[in-house]
Amino acid sequence: MIELLSTNLPLLAGFVFVLGLLFGSFYNVVIYRLPIVLNREWKGTATEILTEAGCKVSCPAEELPEKFNLVSPRSACPKCGHQITALENIPVLSWLLLGGKCSSCKTKISIRYPFVELLTASTFAICAWAFGFTWLTVFAVIFTSTLIIGSFIDYDHKILPDQLTLPLVWVGLTVPLFLNPETFQPNFAPDLRSAVIGALCGYLILWSIYWLFKLVTGKEGMGHGDFKLLAAIGAFVGFKMLPLVIILSTVTGAVLGIISMIVSKRGRDHTIPFGPFLAIAGWVTLIWGQPLTQFYLDLLAP
Repeated sequence: MIELLSTNLPLLAGFVFVLGLLFGSFYNVVIYRLPIVLNREWKGTATEILTEAGCKVSCPAEELPEKFNLVSPRSACPKCGHQITALENIPVLSWLLLGGKCSSCKTKISIRYPFVELLTASTFAICAWAFGFTWLTVFAVIFTSTLIIGSFIDYDHKILPDQLTLPLVWVGLTVPLFLNPETFQPNFAPDLRSAVIGALCGYLILWSIYWLFKLVTGKEGMGHGDFKLLAAIGAFVGFKMLPLVIILSTVTGAVLGIISMIVSKRGRDHTIPFGPFLAIAGWVTLIWGQPLTQFYLDLLAP
């Protein structure tokens, strides 16, 4: 099987696509539960600190089981509590067969669930097609997974948890240590030096913009999680690719931001998380960064 996958690129991409569907189903759980788990931890820490300081603290009762994490309890309908069976949890297919509704109470199930599954599967397959049967595909899949989970959490809650961004920085810095430089594709950081400088520059660029904006306007223009996410992206793609990441994320953010304001009929004060745009730009750069850069240079100097 391994020999077949290593010699047949379409079969490898198809196999990784199926794996992506399964992982995407779990990522839906992570996107929903991780912010709740973190919020519970933050409340617990804050309560402990205030209690030790002699303050009386009372928190509203939670409608969640005591044991609530990424794997427990089993997934259930938030409306009626019906536990999702194995047959109702087949990626994409179950949603289609159920008509996008709970089998018990007929409450609509968001189309975002199959969308995340298909997005994960498609991006995984593209990674496999781009890098083949190599460790680069494994690292690209880890990179892609974190970007997908982080983007949806940032969109929902406007936070990029350190539990996602900081490990991704370390993974990006670790890649050059375990791979022969000759096996690298142009879009990955070619060596440890490029990865370290990419992480430093990625963090400092947005950190500088944040403080400059705050000094001028007195407002915070972005969250600290964005600094760490760009640092992680810089570690993966190297410092030479960071200009492309910044350009792509800025253009994408501006276009989609304007569309969002028009559709939602909200003014300029409406805040839009920057993390998803960084994620899109970082992933595109990892896959197609070199040809995009060359295309841009050819336009400037044909």
